[in-house]
Amino acid sequence: MSVVLERSLGKSPVTELKNVGAKMAEKLAKLGIYHIQDLLFHLPMRYLDRTRISPIAHLQVGFHVVIEGEVVVSDVAFGKRRSLAVRVTDGSGTITLRFYHFSAAQKNNLKKGVRIRCYGEARRGKAGLELYHPEYQFVDDSKPFKTEANLTPIYPSTDGLTQVRWRQLMDQVIELLMNGRALDDLIPDALLKPYNLPDLKSALLYLHLPPQQADLYELEEYQHPAQKRLIMEELLAHNLSLLKMRQEVKRESAPTLPPSKHLVEKMLAQLPFNLTGAQQRVGLEIQQDMVSGQPMLRLVQGDVGSGKTLVAAMAALTALEQGFQVAIMAPTEILAEQHLKNFSAWFEPLGLSIAWLAGKVKGKAREASLNAIKSGEAQLVVGTHALFQQDVEFHKLGLAIIDEQHKFGVHQRLALKEKGKDLSPHQLIMTATPIPRTLAMSAYADLDTSVIDELPPGRTPVNTVAIDQTRRDEIMMRILNACQQGSQAYWVCTLIEESETLEAQAAEVTAQELQTALPGIKIGLVHGRLKAKEKAEIMNAFKAGELQLLVATTVIEVGVDVPNSSLMVIENPERLGLAQLHQLRGRVGRGTAKSHCVLLYQTPLSQQGKKRIQAMRDTSDGFKIAEIDLEIRGPGEVLGTRQTGLMQMRIADLQRDGYLLDDIKQWAQMCQHNAPHISEPLIQRWLGENVRYGQV
Repeated sequence: MSVVLERSLGKSPVTELKNVGAKMAEKLAKLGIYHIQDLLFHLPMRYLDRTRISPIAHLQVGFHVVIEGEVVVSDVAFGKRRSLAVRVTDGSGTITLRFYHFSAAQKNNLKKGVRIRCYGEARRGKAGLELYHPEYQFVDDSKPFKTEANLTPIYPSTDGLTQVRWRQLMDQVIELLMNGRALDDLIPDALLKPYNLPDLKSALLYLHLPPQQADLYELEEYQHPAQKRLIMEELLAHNLSLLKMRQEVKRESAPTLPPSKHLVEKMLAQLPFNLTGAQQRVGLEIQQDMVSGQPMLRLVQGDVGSGKTLVAAMAALTALEQGFQVAIMAPTEILAEQHLKNFSAWFEPLGLSIAWLAGKVKGKAREASLNAIKSGEAQLVVGTHALFQQDVEFHKLGLAIIDEQHKFGVHQRLALKEKGKDLSPHQLIMTATPIPRTLAMSAYADLDTSVIDELPPGRTPVNTVAIDQTRRDEIMMRILNACQQGSQAYWVCTLIEESETLEAQAAEVTAQELQTALPGIKIGLVHGRLKAKEKAEIMNAFKAGELQLLVATTVIEVGVDVPNSSLMVIENPERLGLAQLHQLRGRVGRGTAKSHCVLLYQTPLSQQGKKRIQAMRDTSDGFKIAEIDLEIRGPGEVLGTRQTGLMQMRIADLQRDGYLLDDIKQWAQMCQHNAPHISEPLIQRWLGENVRYGQV
């Protein structure tokens, strides 16, 4: 029976298809499929060639094949697991079909003498080549039995949806498409022509029903023009969604803040060094944003120690000089305290008042801070996520500075933006985690990006070495020597399990071991399970030089400045992402002494582990490291998908398709100017309910 529907495929719910009831609709909804059109955009992840029958004698391990033959033996085999073993021959050779889940009826049907056609992957088994749980059909010699005319698609699935069921669904949808049902081809021909890309209908039909002669390798590598057509459309949809968010923010008014005439000069005059060229350039970019009257949305990337905080301080003084308040928000109390210390040293000589607000500020002290913020007496407010809370009311917020933005969820960042009352505050976002260009162009298309790519003079590069765990005693002796010569050192513990309890235990055991091995050395221990107050006390003792060795978990990744520390040991570095390793390494080398980072790895190393360690040894350039990290782990992990809201793309891949992003950027601008009506339908088609927040 043919399916006949009137409405466009984008508006017809899946329940209008034959044999799709409420339960099936629920399963499809898990995959973001609500309308018939969504099924068309649920693309195969790979293809099987079932268009030709292979002689059994020619089969190779690992290949998906179609065979046809006669059952010669069918028997239940008993071993570790009971299985049904069916021997099939086609005259050229013999193969075993093995079923671990089978019924008595199945055993009776697969009896000696029946002819069957099977589809499956040839694997090495107990009895030579085997097909495990193959799909099969009985062949009646009196009736012609055709092979498949097209390659067989394999679809991404969920529980309770077999590939056979997927094909039944897709057959119905393809029939509708071929019978002329409406499907909006949203991208103008003018954009497609230079790339020789097909129209939407042709591209979708090709990908759901590739012809027998289709190039499987090309399809697997996502190089076919039909795939490229959809990849570009999906990237365009993501880009337009971010630009839409950006426009919404830019429609709002923000304080017009002309460049500071007095305060910045006064602060720079008290510094013992000059700004780097990169700091000056980024400072100018921020100035231009803040004078525009539209909310600034700027991401400042800079490697550990590049001087981002000073650039942020100049932006803060510009707002303060015009009578606005500034909020600085950091993800941890340790990092927030670091900012408090830095800004107090720079701003208090200028007569500016600073308030501190964190989770541990309670009772009368909290009340006093809240009153000072509300009245405007507190000009600069430094804090953690406590700044988001409802009872925090600003008098006149003009600028929000957000440090290590990937540590915050979107909702939290939006909450701070809303503290601006009549005018939207400018937003300056800082990160020491360099973001690869491909990610910056796609995941952060709603932000202007600045890069501080110069280190201040006097910073010494860190010498990185990789050493096997068997030489652990040797490393302990190196630490002893360094501490006896007046240096300080870190020992970082990591675990496979991301568990604060287990990491704390591992750090405690290591601290005891080091205390026994190095009896004269003053050792501190810091981990995620300590109370903030205890953590701060230990960190302060280390900064003050009262402790020589700090044993820590990765809680020290951001925000600890101890110029005297020149040696770091990272245990099990193969278990961390490269960006995290790079951040940790940035804790040493902050003074003038030659610094070392020892990667104490566990053998045997996986391929990924080897790649990571090699990258750390080869370069100290945060951006190169970020690119390699992206290559190894993929965009979701690098960005922290859950927090940034970066969508899992259906067909596009930021790493593989990064070369298209410059073109996509141009496409997005052309669509905005010449075809604004296509933006919303495109966003809905590819992102549906998942349109992410663009504000940060």
